[in-house]
Amino acid sequence: MRMRDPAETTPERLRSLLRDEMSAAESYEKALERVTGSPASARLQQICADHSQAVGLLRDLLIRYPGELPTNSGAANVPCGSVALTVLRQAEEHGIRGYEQALRDPEVAEDAKAMSRSLLARCQSHVPVLDDLIDHE
Repeated sequence: MRMRDPAETTPERLRSLLRDEMSAAESYEKALERVTGSPASARLQQICADHSQAVGLLRDLLIRYPGELPTNSGAANVPCGSVALTVLRQAEEHGIRGYEQALRDPEVAEDAKAMSRSLLARCQSHVPVLDDLIDHE
């Protein structure tokens, strides 16, 4: 099997991760519109801020590589109530899988892997927060 050049693989993987983070940030923003003033609001705002920061970090890293930056995340509408929290939790699990795939991929450059390790830990920290919110919904 032919190994691909990290200069090709890395930007592809980073674009995918960036789209996922853009979608997450947009989804949390939509969810926050529905829970303003609720006890969940502050916790969701922090997670939203984490994803917004991840968008910036991934963009900053991706501009070092050839190719276009994604402009659209394809974020879907977020339902209301506990269903929204479940959807957000599933999205976090999707993000975790994306970062884990980047870390396992031998063709992804080390700078992208370092970023993936950091952002993976953030996504993993969001899951218990969402579980707690779901349990108390």
